[in-house]
Amino acid sequence: MQHKQFLRSLLKQGLRAVGLCGLGLALAGCRTGPTEEAVFSNVPSAPTEMQPVSVPVTIPNVTEPGTVGVPTNTSVAFRPGDSVTVTFSGVGDAPPIHEERIRDDGAITLPLIGSVVALGKTPGELQKDILALYVPKFYQRLVVTVKPLDQVFYVGGEVRQPGRQVWIGEIRVTQAIQAVGGFTDFANKKNVLLMRADGSQVEVNCLKAMKDPKLDPKVRPGDSITVKRRWW
Repeated sequence: MQHKQFLRSLLKQGLRAVGLCGLGLALAGCRTGPTEEAVFSNVPSAPTEMQPVSVPVTIPNVTEPGTVGVPTNTSVAFRPGDSVTVTFSGVGDAPPIHEERIRDDGAITLPLIGSVVALGKTPGELQKDILALYVPKFYQRLVVTVKPLDQVFYVGGEVRQPGRQVWIGEIRVTQAIQAVGGFTDFANKKNVLLMRADGSQVEVNCLKAMKDPKLDPKVRPGDSITVKRRWW
């Protein structure tokens, strides 16, 4: 009997101890464990609707053809001595191809219409003038094409690569000589002859011209440069 009472007493003490331990754990969990609010506060919120962003856009400055930017006419005006080719087409009995060097008076002579001034005009301008003289007086319709022949100049004498050079723009005597390889060891740099297409002559001292551009004349189409040989 006493033994049974002892066992009951021991069981009650054990249950009490277990209950106190569970209560302690529950209280501890309430103090340290994350609450429901805390747990859900760490969950990322749903993405909000993206707001439009204003981005500066640079629009290129585009102009219509023939206004601002690239020049519409880059042709070089004709000079005395330039060779011109005039081609006619568009009709069965069109005049033949005409090639002529511009005379000293600045004109060329074409079939039916005679003398036409070419000096100072670009190929496009001369083309319009010739067309106006043919149409409608001689033809109801006609296609006229004006082209300059290759514009060249010549460099000879005591230079390393003498010969014909294509004239593509402004160039001076010293630059023209450099374009053909420069002077030879026997060149007379003080006495270089520039022969113009019109027959006039200019003596150039290239040693001085290299220092003073005013003494370095421009080379024109049809000109000839001759570098003389020195004898000492």
